[in-house]
Amino acid sequence: MSSAETEGPLVCVRVWDHVVRSTHWIIALSIAVLVVTGLYIGHPFLLAPGPAGDHFVMGTTKVVHFYAAIAFTLAVLARIAWMFLGQGHARWREFLPVDRDRRVGLWHALQFYMFMRKRPDPAIGHNPAAGFTYVGVFGLYLVMIATGMGLYAAGASVGSPFRAFEFLLRLAGGAQTATWIHHVVMWLLLGFVVHHVYSAVLTAVVERNGVIDSIVSGNKWVPASEARDDAARARP
Repeated sequence: MSSAETEGPLVCVRVWDHVVRSTHWIIALSIAVLVVTGLYIGHPFLLAPGPAGDHFVMGTTKVVHFYAAIAFTLAVLARIAWMFLGQGHARWREFLPVDRDRRVGLWHALQFYMFMRKRPDPAIGHNPAAGFTYVGVFGLYLVMIATGMGLYAAGASVGSPFRAFEFLLRLAGGAQTATWIHHVVMWLLLGFVVHHVYSAVLTAVVERNGVIDSIVSGNKWVPASEARDDAARARP
């Protein structure tokens, strides 16, 4: 029996604002483009007949990769800024277990994901485990941005403003090490994507609250009692 059946009628609650939803999808789509183009740049798997100048496949791939990286970087930085400028479930407190309830909820959520608990604790926004995982994910995002900018700066033309980011390459230990880090983090993020989709589907099936739809609509359907508790916690 679902929590909705035991806790009364469901109500529609606005959970994710337009900034959270738009940055989520920009990041997701840009990662897809970056993975495909990045794999090609590292290991070209398309061969065009004739002189390279007639097709310019690699050059075009690098340009697409560059613009997707810009979109990714701006979306990540905007989302980080919104953790401090936004309201409600967009705030940084959704990610760090700074209070006792979030720390207890973190352990309960981990038990649920490991099939040691039948149901997770009620959470209208990110549950504590999901929120804390995003701390690491955004850390990986920043590593990707730093190594990518360093690698791009190394090949930028003289006088390009991107040459200012060459220091990132030195911090990474050189171009070869930066390339290795960039590649490894890509696979870590792909692993997170698989887990992210699995967790979202699992939660959607168990809680039946529209968690997957919410990243498009911004709304979830939750028991009225949970909505009242959430509104009470949000009051200053």
